[in-house]
Amino acid sequence: MESTKINYVELPARDLALNKAFFRDVFGWDFEDFGQEYTAFKNAGLDGGFFQADFCSRPQTGAALVVLYSDDLEALVEKIPAFGGHIEQVIFEFPGGRRFHFLDPCGNEWAVWSKVN
Repeated sequence: MESTKINYVELPARDLALNKAFFRDVFGWDFEDFGQEYTAFKNAGLDGGFFQADFCSRPQTGAALVVLYSDDLEALVEKIPAFGGHIEQVIFEFPGGRRFHFLDPCGNEWAVWSKVN
């Protein structure tokens, strides 16, 4: 039996150009536009896309939380606000690692984690 795996994730964005610039500048992601209301991202660990929408993705409203990995949480905590994001939850420890949460410029919540050194 063939296994089924998560292959792609899609998230809303009120302003596609703003979110593209943020993720390109902060994380180095690449984008490919498909019309004016959709852009796909690559080089993010898992491919996905942003679709034009007037709402955002937040775990508090039942959405899944997308969690990124980085070896340097402190550098990202400094960089994210400089490019239009917002630190929603400062770095905290959990068994096996550390993480923080942020909002992208369109209000979607993300987390970034790192192993404990």
